[in-house]
Amino acid sequence: MPNFSDHADAVPAAKRETRVALLARRRALTAPQRAAAARRVQAELTDLVRRLRPTTMTAYVPVGSEPGGPDLPDVLRAALPAGADLLLPVLRTDLDLDWAPYAGPGTLVAAGRGMREPDGPRRGRAAVTGATLVVVPALAVDRRGLRLGRGGGSYDRALARVPAAVLTVALLHDGELLAALPAQPHDRPVGAALTPSDGLRRLPTAAP
Repeated sequence: MPNFSDHADAVPAAKRETRVALLARRRALTAPQRAAAARRVQAELTDLVRRLRPTTMTAYVPVGSEPGGPDLPDVLRAALPAGADLLLPVLRTDLDLDWAPYAGPGTLVAAGRGMREPDGPRRGRAAVTGATLVVVPALAVDRRGLRLGRGGGSYDRALARVPAAVLTVALLHDGELLAALPAQPHDRPVGAALTPSDGLRRLPTAAP
């Protein structure tokens, strides 16, 4: 396993290069491939939600080539127990994440960085601490649980607020669960990765 910490100055460059390669791979997926992956991810996540029956969970609206499909919030909302909350992120100007409940189709608005977010009342950055299941985007995750995002640090800040006992799940395409990723001290791990072919895989969530 590469020891990126021995070359701290090289880590940001290695991250950039890895992001470029992963994004290019995602862009190369055909529409049928994306749709098939979204169906499998949604099925696996629906099964997880029905087993765990969270009273509050967080997720997001996949955009572009992100796994899960743009209708993921509707699928999750239908799988949740009656009265449970599905919180979606609201990007703040400082790139931290606020949270607002998803109230159904037609309640999403365009936001920064290509995101779509709820137009309802915000519950604050700390709202994620009350979730019993946290679903996050990622470009890749390694087998230590370390996650590579798009570089804004929004989800690293949010994950730092999540209690250790809460299951955190990153949604990936096949081939994005890697042996090792370049990491920095602020990078936060996730507890599981979900891919279309392999389903949910628990991870050790070692610190960077």
